Amino acid sequence: MISYERTRFVQTSHMQDLQDFLSPINVQALHDDNGFTDGQLGKTIAYFETQIPAISPADFVIVGIGETRGAGYAADPDDAPDAIRKQLYKLLYWHTDIAIADIGNIRPGATLGDSYAALKTVVSEIIRKGKTALILGGSHDITLAQYHSYVSMPQVIEATCIDAMIDLRNDSPIRSENFLLEMLTSEPNMVKHYNHVGFQSYFVHPRLLETMDKLRFDCWRVGMAKENIEEIEPAIRNSQLVSFDINAIKNSDSPASTLGPNGFNGEEACMIARFAGMSNKLSSFGIYGYNPGLDLQDLTAKQIAQMIWYFIDGRHKNKLESKLEDTGAFNQFHTCFAEVDTVFLQSKRSNRWWMQMPDKKFIACSQNDYIKASRNEIPERWLRTQERN
Repeated sequence: MISYERTRFVQTSHMQDLQDFLSPINVQALHDDNGFTDGQLGKTIAYFETQIPAISPADFVIVGIGETRGAGYAADPDDAPDAIRKQLYKLLYWHTDIAIADIGNIRPGATLGDSYAALKTVVSEIIRKGKTALILGGSHDITLAQYHSYVSMPQVIEATCIDAMIDLRNDSPIRSENFLLEMLTSEPNMVKHYNHVGFQSYFVHPRLLETMDKLRFDCWRVGMAKENIEEIEPAIRNSQLVSFDINAIKNSDSPASTLGPNGFNGEEACMIARFAGMSNKLSSFGIYGYNPGLDLQDLTAKQIAQMIWYFIDGRHKNKLESKLEDTGAFNQFHTCFAEVDTVFLQSKRSNRWWMQMPDKKFIACSQNDYIKASRNEIPERWLRTQERN
């Protein structure tokens, strides 16, 4: 078995080129000069202290960015990502087959656009190397820089945002409230499909939802998502980009979430992060909106750290999943609905489902989609995907 001790992560020339964009981690501050004990993540993560580690042995790469000017205020660029790291590094490391590199924090640019450009450059390099970028961000508009990593390659993607609001307010001067306008409408546009999970109706104008529906984008109200959380797993599994605004978590479970008392609870947020980890298409996952100055007893930092732990758990589960070409690893169900013959696959290992489209490609789906098809009903996921195609 390959060992992923920190000494195996040797810097490469390509990562060296990113040195100007990144600042190292003050590891002593993370463990209060007490060191990490055997079994803790901090003992195993390859982090940027004196030199940037190579990312080739890593399953995913952590990069922090504390940029908050897009939300209308300035903060220390290291405070938010390092507060999360302090809680993450002390958690216990269960999945030794998952290797993690942490390349530090993005240095703030002279302008907000400069910070975007720096993150885009770093994340696109991580993706090009076939790795997943885990972004510990500032305000939610950093999602735009995450998206531009794909535009720069270029790569067409599906994207999912978990957020209590839909940040399409063209009447707002605050970047974090309107960044989706550029992401979903700018040219060239690389978003093949967009999912929005967890919106709270009293924050969203009804006409906005009508527009999203006309564009064939899928939106789940928070109540619907909580009642049928397994239904959003296929959307995340189909996505290359996932962005999570912590304001989607209710304040009682995340004190730094200031939008309101309602939303996902802590366990549901961890489950969504686990779904992201289980996706073999995902190449970037950002967690945004954390302001340490609003936190209480570091509870939100602990919540985010535990979400990342479940993301790691999902990565471990994904490694155990068979390829779709391995027919013996799946139960096959041939069905016919509305004179359409199709095939459903169910993994014998994870019980997850896939559905064949008319172009013979398989997309992630849920068991409920199969049940509807077996009743001669057209699954809405099949219909909307076919309309987009």
